[in-house]
Amino acid sequence: MYDIMIVEDDGKIASMLEAHIRKYGYNGIVIDDFDRVLDRFRELEPHMVLLDINLPSFDGYYWCRQIRAISTCPIIVISARSGKMDQLMALENGADDYMTKPFHYEIVMAKIRNQLRRAYGEFAAKERVVSQAGLLLYPERMELHLNGKSIVISKKETVLLETLLERSPRVVSRETILDKLWDDTFVDDNTLSVNITRIRKRLAELGIEQALETVRGSGYRLNPIWLEEGAR
Repeated sequence: MYDIMIVEDDGKIASMLEAHIRKYGYNGIVIDDFDRVLDRFRELEPHMVLLDINLPSFDGYYWCRQIRAISTCPIIVISARSGKMDQLMALENGADDYMTKPFHYEIVMAKIRNQLRRAYGEFAAKERVVSQAGLLLYPERMELHLNGKSIVISKKETVLLETLLERSPRVVSRETILDKLWDDTFVDDNTLSVNITRIRKRLAELGIEQALETVRGSGYRLNPIWLEEGAR
């Protein structure tokens, strides 16, 4: 069953959306804490988000960017705003589709089914997996898995881990990492060090310690020592 998170501050509309979603066999989850939308997203890990624009505290554009930074799940914006600029902003901030109120619930359901098929069903592209010794990285999902445990990571963390995993256990030069993450933009050593520290913390969340080695004067190497740790 697909979980669909509903972020809508009009209680009547939210209830109607939930009822129709459940009618078609999906699990609709209404969010009512609009200050913790991203926290609730992390907790629920839904397959799709229905997102209003006019929300308390932060608008839907803000939450769309926050969700898109950690996930590629489909986001459909449902808003009373009908201007072209509003639709453009929604798409530019990471939304997959846009619907204006008032709307027909059957059309909403058709769009939901279409997005689910594109993301997870028969229209979905074959998902890439970068693996090394049982450590699995799903770049499109921005997820890292090991021994049945998974964590959600950011875009930059995904790119950096993919680079390290593809070359493991070989050394990856600093220049290669900088090119992958920032193209031709100048980045100082401290910025790169901060990102490497984040990767070490992410690996530690999966119980992997001391795997990412700094090779002085050369770069970084990801050693698959989690195989040895798991064998103990």
